[in-house]
Amino acid sequence: MLSEMAGMAARGHELALFCPPESRIYDEARSRGLIVSALPIAKKNVKALFAMRRELRRLQPDVVVTHSSTDSWLTALSIALDPVKVPLVRIRHISATVSRNVASRWLYGRAAARIVTTGERLRETLIRDLDLVPEQVTSIPTGIDLEYYSPGNRFAARRQLGLKEEAPLIGIVATLRSWKGHRYLLEAFAGMSNADAHLVIVGDGPGRENLRLQANELGITGRVTMPGNQNHVAPWLSALDVFVLPSYANEGVPQALMQAQACGIAVISTAVGAIPEIVEDGVSGLLVPPRDADALRNALNKVLDDADLRSRLADAGLAQARRRYSDKIMIDRMEAVLADAIVRPRAS
Repeated sequence: MLSEMAGMAARGHELALFCPPESRIYDEARSRGLIVSALPIAKKNVKALFAMRRELRRLQPDVVVTHSSTDSWLTALSIALDPVKVPLVRIRHISATVSRNVASRWLYGRAAARIVTTGERLRETLIRDLDLVPEQVTSIPTGIDLEYYSPGNRFAARRQLGLKEEAPLIGIVATLRSWKGHRYLLEAFAGMSNADAHLVIVGDGPGRENLRLQANELGITGRVTMPGNQNHVAPWLSALDVFVLPSYANEGVPQALMQAQACGIAVISTAVGAIPEIVEDGVSGLLVPPRDADALRNALNKVLDDADLRSRLADAGLAQARRRYSDKIMIDRMEAVLADAIVRPRAS
């Protein structure tokens, strides 16, 4: 969201962010000099609805973009209650199933002027499940800053972060939620043939304590580093030999995978959501079945033991990132969708 806002602002658009004051994005957006309205919109309730409606009336935007369920419903209902209609563009990041009930069909089919998914598979699923007009739904992968996410010096990054310079280093950057598959990564890592390998788990979330306990039970606590959330993850990615994202549900096109590829790191993931759109098995990474620690362990051993394979996967991922993932491409396509939603609030 912040990358998109920065890109739009650089092109002369005026933007404002609505978010709860306790959210992480609130302080980050203010530190970047963006206009931020602190609203009690963390939950769907009458107070939140009226707060959203008041703020929309005050600012009178040309278009509103929403990113999750709560803000989408609050915005859609606020617009429905107001005689002056503002086009709503709903961004769908994840592949979790959308209910096929009347309410969901209204939200996606009538309330939203346009829908943007982060992957083509997500787009096709929404069109099929909710009987949407295909022209109403556009797939736009999240863009990344290819100047920031770029190949770095692995050993310099390890020295900077206090990591062992010579040990094989496996890593993941993701919120610590169950469906990201961290537990299967820990299980796979514990049985690896290379006892010198080290695992770095960057991120925080509700699963942190369970993962810490699991590492202790597996006897690998000394070989696992969990530094929590990091404002600057590029050095952590550059330090790695292999990046792993063993998600088993909900994924769209994960930014972390694209960021790792842009840093020239070989990746291993699962064929969940739209991940196969950016990881071609055996070409730009390896794909393993979700929730399969044995298969993941085999893939890790294979990539770490074969320097040529690791290099081929990394080079292919990097070339793909430079060709397809730039934030400029994302902003170009989002700008076109927003302009079209303003001119033609309903797709033909």
